[in-house]
Amino acid sequence: MAAGTAMLTLSLLRHAKSSWDDLGASDFDRPLAPRGLDAAPRMGRAIRAAKLRPSLILCSSAVRTRQTLDLVLPELGKPQPKITYEEKLYLAPPLSMMMFINKLPSAEQHVMFIGHNPGHHLLALELAGAGDDDAHAALAEKFPTAALAVLTFDVKDWREVGPGGGTLTHFLTPRTLPGGT
Repeated sequence: MAAGTAMLTLSLLRHAKSSWDDLGASDFDRPLAPRGLDAAPRMGRAIRAAKLRPSLILCSSAVRTRQTLDLVLPELGKPQPKITYEEKLYLAPPLSMMMFINKLPSAEQHVMFIGHNPGHHLLALELAGAGDDDAHAALAEKFPTAALAVLTFDVKDWREVGPGGGTLTHFLTPRTLPGGT
């Protein structure tokens, strides 16, 4: 990293497994399934163990993303990140998420988005220009529920973040954690 350059970190956490039990519920209102209720806190513990706690979390306002956050948050420890719920992140495509990213304050060095596929998967693939080959291969294959992609950017300002500019430092899924299923 060049002298005087800040390292910005973006974490993309997909919501945990949601339930399809209530066929009358709208997609926006679908809650987490039992598997999601188990996976979300495990991912929170993994985030804390890897020292990947963000300073700011932008969360889709859908029920399943809010429930995922509610289960991850207690596992992160103190200090708690700032949280913003964003209706526009519900099923957001990569271009919409990039508009949020490029407007982030540079004081926020580590930001997490909690959202949905296919947007998270496509954005991670678009931003990851470097990083661990195994992590890239796993990310290229799929972005399962409760998966976390962490990308770092050797830039000072979020306006400088763009395609291929990130280094994929972590790609975690519930199955890759101890006791994962």
